[in-house]
Amino acid sequence: MIETTSADAPKLTGRGAARRSALFEELVALLVGEGFARLTLDDLAARLRCSKRTLYGLAGSKEQLVRAAVVHFFRRATARVEAVLAAATDPAERLAAYLRAVSAELAPVSPQFFDDVAAFEPAAEVYERNTRAAAGRVQQLIEEGVRAGVFREVHVTFAADVISSVMVRIQRRQVAAATGLADAEAYEQLAELLLSGLRRT
Repeated sequence: MIETTSADAPKLTGRGAARRSALFEELVALLVGEGFARLTLDDLAARLRCSKRTLYGLAGSKEQLVRAAVVHFFRRATARVEAVLAAATDPAERLAAYLRAVSAELAPVSPQFFDDVAAFEPAAEVYERNTRAAAGRVQQLIEEGVRAGVFREVHVTFAADVISSVMVRIQRRQVAAATGLADAEAYEQLAELLLSGLRRT
């Protein structure tokens, strides 16, 4: 789960909070759909049909707006992924459900957004932190499967390290560059590989 400080969060309280909250959701959708590197504050204001002053009411700069939007995207995605996981009870299915839920959350996201995140250090740090948290979750799910006897006895720490390395490569756009796979597609392939390798035959 992504943790934020007050400096990370947009200013969504006080007078006009509902409008600012709706505007922020529109901003997140715009950035996720199209990326952000090429968009100036003037562009954002025009696309969102608001003034730059209104945007400054959310955060003090474009950089702060972008980071807040990236944090919001991953926090919301994490909540939905965990909700899917909570509904799955079989240990083998829980691992598959988790990775496929991650894939589903990333599927609608534009490649440009991921490219821009990778190139903007404050946003890249958020994605990397989220990726490492997800890798830790995968390790827990593998341990559950081994204890339940549905997964083969494997060196869980080593398996988790390999998985984490792949997930970080996905996050850094290295898998996309090497294979042409979108992040969501890469997670789907990772799920298939893991389940094929871990399930008892």
